Amino acid sequence: MESLPWNVRWLQRVIRLLLRVLFRFRAYNTEVLQTPGPVLLTPNHLTWIDWLFLIAHVDHRWRFVTSRTTAQTSPLHRWIMINRFTFPIDTASPYAVKQMAEHLMQGGRLVLFPEGRMSRTGAMMKLYEGTGFLLFKTRARVIPCYLRGAERIRWAKHKGWKRWLAPVSVHYGQPLEPPQYPGLSTTAARLRLTRWLRDVMLEQQLAVEQAFGPPTVTAALLRMAAARPGFRVLEDFTGQKLTYRRLVVGAELLAEVWRAQWPEETQRIGVLLPNANALPVTLLSLWLTGKVPALLNYTTGPAVMRACAQLAGLRHIITSRAFITRARLRVEPLQEAGLELIYLEDVRQRISSGRRLARMCWRCLKMPRAGAGLADHRDATAVILFTSGSEGVPKGVELTHGNLMANIRQLFTAVPFQDDDRFFNALPLFHSFGLTAGTLAPLTRGLGLFLYPSPLHYRLVPEVFYDRACTVLLGTNTFLNGYARRAHPYDFYQLRYIFAGAEKVQESTAQTYARKFGARILEGYGATECSPVIAVNSPLEPRFGTAGRLLPGMEYRVEPVEGVPQGGRLLVRGPNVMKGYLNPEANAAFQALGGWYDTGDIAHVDEDRYVTLLGRLKRFAKISGEMVSLTAVEEALAGAFPQYGQRCTVAVLSQPDADKGERLVAVANDARLTVDDLRQALLLRGLPALCVPREVVYLRELPLLGTGKVNYRELQSWLAARKQGG
Repeated sequence: MESLPWNVRWLQRVIRLLLRVLFRFRAYNTEVLQTPGPVLLTPNHLTWIDWLFLIAHVDHRWRFVTSRTTAQTSPLHRWIMINRFTFPIDTASPYAVKQMAEHLMQGGRLVLFPEGRMSRTGAMMKLYEGTGFLLFKTRARVIPCYLRGAERIRWAKHKGWKRWLAPVSVHYGQPLEPPQYPGLSTTAARLRLTRWLRDVMLEQQLAVEQAFGPPTVTAALLRMAAARPGFRVLEDFTGQKLTYRRLVVGAELLAEVWRAQWPEETQRIGVLLPNANALPVTLLSLWLTGKVPALLNYTTGPAVMRACAQLAGLRHIITSRAFITRARLRVEPLQEAGLELIYLEDVRQRISSGRRLARMCWRCLKMPRAGAGLADHRDATAVILFTSGSEGVPKGVELTHGNLMANIRQLFTAVPFQDDDRFFNALPLFHSFGLTAGTLAPLTRGLGLFLYPSPLHYRLVPEVFYDRACTVLLGTNTFLNGYARRAHPYDFYQLRYIFAGAEKVQESTAQTYARKFGARILEGYGATECSPVIAVNSPLEPRFGTAGRLLPGMEYRVEPVEGVPQGGRLLVRGPNVMKGYLNPEANAAFQALGGWYDTGDIAHVDEDRYVTLLGRLKRFAKISGEMVSLTAVEEALAGAFPQYGQRCTVAVLSQPDADKGERLVAVANDARLTVDDLRQALLLRGLPALCVPREVVYLRELPLLGTGKVNYRELQSWLAARKQGG
């Protein structure tokens, strides 16, 4: 190793000491900085002093790429940006990249911020293609670098909250050889390499956050509460607003009641509550006592709820009298099955005003440390959810703290949220989309959250969204269609992101939001078993017609399916994939796959990792030896009958047929729809005659699940009963 000049060594020691005192600075894997050139070091760019964190270990053989134009703005800029450690370039000159390439090909080492500017969101922004061109021309190795925590210091450029002495660390990745793309043009290869570099940097950020971030949801919540105790993070439809301090105090008081009421062996506790402040408070209180909440789907009816409770081995259910009365829930079958209902109204009466005041005063002086007094086990079960059961009996899914935190980090790595974003969540929390993406993600990230009790209030939801100045909306295609019909064009004037999942977004829905509200729907794809997000379209990398790109950290494989020429059965693996099922048979099948989750979906994944869903494997019919996707038929019929109104909906099912094996039956909520209408619509959209349903059945209201998806299991039962009844 070449010895460093004494003045360089002295300067680095002084810088490291200064950074250690001010920012509790740490650097990891610094030995990779000895990698011989040609090599590029590619950090994320958050503040104008990022170079200071790097120069603490980067020696004089490395040179920082700087802008000669910016250096001329002041003497201080010139002193910092033009010296023996820098490689000044004219960013407006077409020869700038050529100069860097020549330096690299001579064995040089460059520190290059590929974003080209400081982040205005606190997350990584787009990468400029010049970096991809450099890699293509020089074949230089890449050392990804992640500056963790720098977005919180005062010199960051985003609009969010900051501190003077926020802790900062720098994490250097292993040197990587860029992939080669023989046969591609320079332009195409440059684009591929730029995307590859961005993926590498995001994967490293995710790995670092997984290793150094809070291991549990509880620890993440307490950590954010300690950082921003007075921030009003939570609000519900009653108008009650909770700061982090009040959220923690409420959870701690409830936790004291649970510890006194339940013995240690009681681990799983049922939760039957609507989208209100009481639900996140209850979840946090259970986690503080080491209990596992099992969220019951109250839209399925008492029989299914009782079956889910028995599957999870529940003996107690936390609920609310006011909720049961307003929702008109029948809870007698649950009580008859031996389940004890714990009403929050009664629990509150057991907590005196003096205790509340004393605890609030104490928390004004000192907030709890993240993980204090807790077993921070990322592999411990955090929550039990039950699958929608659209095609069968619901299964109990065990999601660990590690699963939930991994999916939250994957989501924030892929999507550049801002500190002033405010989530509007009307999706029920018993659905993983509403729980993880709609509730836990903003709570653990320090973003505002408004909880609304029902996504079916099509007239009220846009009005409340407008009134509460929210910026992020979550929904399904069904719900978004309902909002679009009733909303004023100005109701979504502050909307930044719409995320849609659970069902495919119809083109008519996307067009309505684009033309009426000037908003783009970002479609995602997930499953309860994956915590739930698997892929998502992000503002940086949208591709309409797909379910988005696979999240960082997700592996996939596609297994061929007979009769399906393109795509196949999709299996995924990643840190967000569940611990297992409560159902013995289903769990045995899952464990046999060695960490892989069989989604049951037929999908095509392209070379850029974008997922295109072709339908559920169970929702394919074999007609005259050909595989026909019922989902594809439904998508072709969606919005095809404007003469019958926007509410005209068609669901397609398969029935046994003596001649062709199976035949298609359409169930519509408009009695005017005929087979000829279906035939014309399908042929117009290029589908063969094989896809035309042989019969149209009228049903005034199609059965829906709580997520807005059609309940095919109930619809199939209704169709069978109708056939038997003649």
